[in-house]
Amino acid sequence: MLERLHLPEDVKKLSPVQCEKLCKEIRTRLISTVSKTGGHLASNLGVVELTVSLHRIFDSPNDQFVWDVGHQCYTHKLLTGRNNSFDKLRQENGISGFPKPTESEHDSFISGHRSTAISVAAGIAEANRIKGSKNYTIAVVGDGAMTGGLAYEGLNNAGKNKDNRLIVILNDNGMSISHNVGAVAKYLSTIRGTENYVKTKKRVEKKLTSSAIGVPVAKFIKNSKDVLRDTVLGVSTMFEDLGFVYLGPVDGHNIRELDEVLLAAKSYSCPVLVHVNTVKGRGYQPSENNPGEYHGVSKFNIETGNPEAACSDTFSDMFGKFLVQLARKDLTICAITAAMEHGTGLHHFSRAFPKRYFDVGIAEQHAVTFAASLAKQGFLPVFAVYSSFLQRAYDQLIHDAAISGAHIVLGIDRAGVVGEDGETHHGMFDVAFLSSIPNIVIYSPSCYEEMLLCMKRAMYEDTGIACVRYPRGADNTTFDKTVLNTDYTHISGTRTDILLVSYGRIYDNMYRAYKIAEEQGISCDMLKLTRIFPIDDMIAEIVSSYKKVIFFEEAYSQGSISQQLGSILMERGYSGVYKRVTANGFIPQAAMMSQIHKMGLSQEAMLETIKDIYGKDTENGKA
Repeated sequence: MLERLHLPEDVKKLSPVQCEKLCKEIRTRLISTVSKTGGHLASNLGVVELTVSLHRIFDSPNDQFVWDVGHQCYTHKLLTGRNNSFDKLRQENGISGFPKPTESEHDSFISGHRSTAISVAAGIAEANRIKGSKNYTIAVVGDGAMTGGLAYEGLNNAGKNKDNRLIVILNDNGMSISHNVGAVAKYLSTIRGTENYVKTKKRVEKKLTSSAIGVPVAKFIKNSKDVLRDTVLGVSTMFEDLGFVYLGPVDGHNIRELDEVLLAAKSYSCPVLVHVNTVKGRGYQPSENNPGEYHGVSKFNIETGNPEAACSDTFSDMFGKFLVQLARKDLTICAITAAMEHGTGLHHFSRAFPKRYFDVGIAEQHAVTFAASLAKQGFLPVFAVYSSFLQRAYDQLIHDAAISGAHIVLGIDRAGVVGEDGETHHGMFDVAFLSSIPNIVIYSPSCYEEMLLCMKRAMYEDTGIACVRYPRGADNTTFDKTVLNTDYTHISGTRTDILLVSYGRIYDNMYRAYKIAEEQGISCDMLKLTRIFPIDDMIAEIVSSYKKVIFFEEAYSQGSISQQLGSILMERGYSGVYKRVTANGFIPQAAMMSQIHKMGLSQEAMLETIKDIYGKDTENGKA
């Protein structure tokens, strides 16, 4: 059907039975594709019927859909002209795994972080109202996103404007990535069981509309939802208190019910919240059984559900294991996650020390302030968080942690490029924004052994905010690890005027390029940084003694360590060649190795840069 239908228009012409067949075909397509490309599977399997119903009832792109986080938009992409390119999902020069307006007019707003959709949709709805447009704006928000404060800021603002056509779909599957936690999750669990309200309302309206006087009475009841709800069930919702008409909960896998409730939502000319219950991972048993494991998956075998190439450990996993080791001896250590228990490796800690483990929901801002408060009470909080998501807590890092002098440790996961998730998920900016905070310390270890050394120093020698940043994936480094430390390592051999500088995982690429250059008769020295900020005064002394310096750095150029070191050298009157190889701009989805190569940070690209700098010497007879 995906091949035959003219989508999304033709989906409106299908019967509910035909829609069920289409949904089954879509699930097969999702499982088949993601098994080959990797991606977000469980969340997409859970919203197939909801997405089909949305395209039946609304008119995209005139009516605009805003997907919170956006990782659940695969069915939307299949229904909006991207079926033929779906095999290139999350691939280089293919389609993104997230909504991307430059990719299709049906993608109204780029997304990749949580809790933004209501604010975005409120802005679109207000713009439509000002322009006199009668189009609808629909925000699809997961219950996990409702643990983030921005969602409530959006609700609070949108609910007061009674004459806009804003519809919020609360996709409630009881999970974000890890299981939902906190009072919001408990609140939603109580109203999930009130489906009798909708069924009772339907029975009453159906009975009334069958009589001569029933139609106006049914209309009155629809417009008097509070009276009916209070009379029948005696319940109200916080969404109504915020100014929304509340409809639901309804079965998110029943096309007929979804069509009915969305048509009802369209009949209001004011903000409406539709509460939909779905099953994360629906239709693929391994995913239904372990939705957290199948939230974001690598390539896998469809029959078994097992990943094609299982990695024995990763930096994330080892960080969690090392933290458990330290916490066995130190009862003050607490671990904090923002709904990323498995993604950050903290599942090891949560099992070992449940009373000292805190999942605060998708709320990075709260996590930092919460950690600072724990620290002031004598505890040693460690917040493990993806670099890209830490961006959201910049104010709290300054205001609540740094100014107060609270000693907290940040385990900054996914530092550097992350591959197929693309622009919204790369950890390319943490170096720049963190190094702007007074009294902060940043480590960037290159291997597991060095990460443990850095964790110990960050926890027990540093004060204030101490950061240990590490990349996605496993430690595949090959460099000499006989001498490791938490400051820097200067490798100096035969006399040379060229110095190579780097840190983190790409140091290994530089090490291998250095070895090849040496075999080809090009002499260089190396400087490996581990504590990258504040910049040690001895580093500037070492660098300034060379005529040519090449700094390879997996970070955004502006505000990078290489830029800051360059400023120090300039202030000291350095007159040599200072070459920086960093990232510029946003980096689209591709394999990590391709992204690293295009930045000039692969072994091959580094070697070419070294040869280029060396060649300029030989041309002038200065080899």
